[in-house]
Amino acid sequence: MPRHHATTSVQDAVYGIDRIVRDVRTGRFERSLSALTAAGALVTAAEIFFEHDKASFGNRWMWAPVALGPVGAIAGVFGVCSRRAAKTLLPLASATIAANGVQGLWLHGRGIRQKPGGWRNFRYNMEMGPPLLAPLLVTLVGGMGLLAAVLRREK
Repeated sequence: MPRHHATTSVQDAVYGIDRIVRDVRTGRFERSLSALTAAGALVTAAEIFFEHDKASFGNRWMWAPVALGPVGAIAGVFGVCSRRAAKTLLPLASATIAANGVQGLWLHGRGIRQKPGGWRNFRYNMEMGPPLLAPLLVTLVGGMGLLAAVLRREK
């Protein structure tokens, strides 16, 4: 029995993960990830501002992720609009953001250690001290920008 064109077009349709893989191969995903990096940087910086404000910005390094949020957002938007920015500005800003996230992990760990009981009182200090894993969210935003920068761009 011969195949009909309608049958082959349904079979050729791309769904789910296959669509994402196709978008990565064709370069469509690079711009999307640049835009997600921009949005993620702004949302994360806003959240960090409120959390660090609760702590009265007791350490001057608390301002770094707040200041880097708009930098990441601008780099992400430029990465959407310009191939050159996506391959230069975006990875530079994203690497800085990711490094700041790792630094934040260390600083939050140090903050937990300085609480009464330190690491021996782990559960209480994790709940009442600086959130140990929160800086990793900043690192993820930086990682998204780095991934966007190495992806192929659609022509």
